[in-house]
Amino acid sequence: MSRSPLDHPFAAPPEAGDVLAVAPGIRWIRMPLPFALDHINLWALDDGEGGVALVDSGLGNDETKVLWERLLAGPLAGRKATRLIATHFHPDHMGLSGWLCERLGIELTASVREWLFGRMLWLEDSEEFTANQVAYYRRIGFDAEQLEGVRARGNTYRARIGVIPVRVVGIRHGDDITIGGRSWRVIEGGGHSPEHACLYCAEAGVLISGDQILPRISPIVGVWPQQPEAEPLSLFLDALTRLRELPADTLVLPSHGLPFRGLHQRVDELIAHHHERLERTLTACAEPATALQVLRVLFKRELDAHQMGFATGETLAHLHYLMKTGQVARDAGTDGVWRFRVVG
Repeated sequence: MSRSPLDHPFAAPPEAGDVLAVAPGIRWIRMPLPFALDHINLWALDDGEGGVALVDSGLGNDETKVLWERLLAGPLAGRKATRLIATHFHPDHMGLSGWLCERLGIELTASVREWLFGRMLWLEDSEEFTANQVAYYRRIGFDAEQLEGVRARGNTYRARIGVIPVRVVGIRHGDDITIGGRSWRVIEGGGHSPEHACLYCAEAGVLISGDQILPRISPIVGVWPQQPEAEPLSLFLDALTRLRELPADTLVLPSHGLPFRGLHQRVDELIAHHHERLERTLTACAEPATALQVLRVLFKRELDAHQMGFATGETLAHLHYLMKTGQVARDAGTDGVWRFRVVG
């Protein structure tokens, strides 16, 4: 079935080091990323007389610092930063938070679980961390060469982070944050990260969706070595249901891709996408299969090491959902590798 295209009111993003107004008092900033997904959208919200609140920081690297300096000397010159709000802990969102907060003399505002998880991973440099990573991927079915790659990479999160601030202004679901005289309600996401914070302003008709809703791709919903028994897909689907209660004509400001209208349509598409993946996952388990074997059914394209980590997390998220609903069971083989099979 063909789907109607989303309404994208802006055909192109702002140039690096520049801003683009997307609504009264709301400006769009774009920063580059050195991945297949090559950018992140950040937001600057007018906050009082001459003030500006920033949403997300960009990756913790020198290139992003240079672009921030260009912004601060250019389109944001003379504006006093009031706070930095991070939607979640991932490196492209919180990676430069420590530098930016110190540079501007502001506090980091974030969900406490997001801040804690980011702070933990930034500090983590133990042999136990790597050993746990290797054990996790061995159970998935990685071969010796792949496991050696896991050992060599270690904690990739730390390499993409400058500093995670030592303190945070905590926010939680249902909180109202006043920015520029307007109320922004915190709506908790789920599945993509521990306590993802979306921001909704009814007066402006705007949702800053972070990674929870993206216009072209589904955000990563994964199981990771720190929580190997997690079942995040239910959390993600529940969050989509919450966000669908917002007005259909809401202007959605995502972290990747172009701003769009068509919130209800996009929520329905994402739900349908994951149900289709669940069907394919179930079919792949008709005979006992490792998570790696199921992954190759779900992901047909070639994957680099970075993408493979995301794909394994996604595959396990769907397998764990089917385990929770009683449709799939998991057994440990004599080789210590998990195998998944249809129940009944």
